Amino acid sequence: MARDTRTITNPATLHDPTPFGYSHAVSAPGETVHIGGQYASDDTGTPVPGDFATQVELAFDRLRSALEGVGLGYEHVVRLGTFIVDHDLDKLQILGKALHARFGDRLPAQTLSGVATLALPGMLFEVDAVAVRPVGPATD
Repeated sequence: MARDTRTITNPATLHDPTPFGYSHAVSAPGETVHIGGQYASDDTGTPVPGDFATQVELAFDRLRSALEGVGLGYEHVVRLGTFIVDHDLDKLQILGKALHARFGDRLPAQTLSGVATLALPGMLFEVDAVAVRPVGPATD
């Protein structure tokens, strides 16, 4: 695994966001890489039916694949945008567990948007990301 060069900042003057699955500010030196919205899809881009939890897991699998495609991993992500159809607290708990499973206590900054619908019928969740490719040679 590549060295994590992110600096996580959660000022004492703001609430602790980590139980909710995000950090207030994240910075890292290097080249910014933007990853477009990923969702639970098959190899043709067709949404995969399933409940919210299943779609979250598949969307994060797709995000990981997109990151790996440019030689990066979750440890390079500094910001997420998450979009939840018919957002509620149960869905927030599911998302929080998924985020902690992937990022541990090194959570990226995040904006969550509750939406009425997403781009394609059947989509319940979508995630996009901003990652930073570290400066210089990667080290473990």
